[in-house]
Amino acid sequence: MQHSKTTGDKIFDSSVYILLTILMVLSIYPIYYILVASLSSVSEIAKHGSLMLIPQGFTIDSYIAVFQNELILKGFRNSVFYVVLGTTINIVLTTLAAYALSRKWLMGRKILMFSIVFTMFFTGGLIPNYMIVQQLGMYNTIWALLLPGAMSAWNLILMRTYFMGLPNSLEESARIDGANDFQILLRIILPLSKPIIAVMVLFYAVGHWNSWFAASIYLQNRELYPLQLILREILIQGRVSDFGGDTANVTHQVAKNLKYATIIVSTIPILVVYPFIQKYFVKGVMLGSLKE
Repeated sequence: MQHSKTTGDKIFDSSVYILLTILMVLSIYPIYYILVASLSSVSEIAKHGSLMLIPQGFTIDSYIAVFQNELILKGFRNSVFYVVLGTTINIVLTTLAAYALSRKWLMGRKILMFSIVFTMFFTGGLIPNYMIVQQLGMYNTIWALLLPGAMSAWNLILMRTYFMGLPNSLEESARIDGANDFQILLRIILPLSKPIIAVMVLFYAVGHWNSWFAASIYLQNRELYPLQLILREILIQGRVSDFGGDTANVTHQVAKNLKYATIIVSTIPILVVYPFIQKYFVKGVMLGSLKE
């Protein structure tokens, strides 16, 4: 039986909707303004300031300048490469470790889990990590960006918990049929784990795409720079000289326009991919948090 809402319930619901709407606008408008400004002429931006709802003096000159910048194109290709290879390494290692740690027959799994959780609260710090990367010969190579963070302790725990929630009868039936652990993982566990795998792919891929700090520490060769590190140089250090041309005549507003276009170019790939994974996101996180 469905009960009618009281006046207090309606007021509460309306207040929640209004608050969420305000928060949504405050969250979306900055990126929307950057998109509108990147498609507007410099003179119109100076005239209207930061309150524009549609492009004024529509132009794509900033995007042309961005896509003609060889360094940005190299950074874009590097970031795609890091995302694909890095996410593949992450998923393989996290899946194998999570499956092993979710099995009750694994000896010492509690000690192993304690060691993994311990790293979430206590780490060696930046200098020891830097020394390890350097001594292992990974400095100024792509592996310095991919291997030190090859597995996230939090993601491992999340996937392990999901695997523990799957029915044990499936594994027992497979073992009766003569399947080994790899066959059980590949043919039974993984097909049932698409939601959590999609969530892991999203977490790892976004992390790789947005990562710039590790590259700034471990890379000297600009040919290996990811897009986000190049974007940081453009936004913070104001390196509009990378766009070529007569930089002496580049005004402050023109430089801002180039920055806006660069931000949009670096954001679009994640915005395009996310809708295809979003349907698994809530389901995967919730299913992976129901049972320990």
